[in-house]
Amino acid sequence: MRQYKIKRGYNPNINTLLSEYFGVDGDVSKGVEFEVPSMGKISIRQEKSSLFIDTEPPKKVSGDYGVIKKWNDFLFDATGKTTKERKKEFGKA
Repeated sequence: MRQYKIKRGYNPNINTLLSEYFGVDGDVSKGVEFEVPSMGKISIRQEKSSLFIDTEPPKKVSGDYGVIKKWNDFLFDATGKTTKERKKEFGKA
């Protein structure tokens, strides 16, 4: 499970973003589980200014690499941080 901190002063609506990117409805504060082709099972829960995301790889791997860009775009919109900023944050931990 990874913790992604949301940028200070940035207040995204994670439920709307999940619906927009993955077509998933639910309450992120209680936790949402869904499956994405080529990524597997994803569990997302929001607590205050952090997102807790757990992923489980799919049983069968496909060659669709477009999902990586979609996932990074979702994380940018959800946290307000670029890939480089998120990597730097994980490096500190």
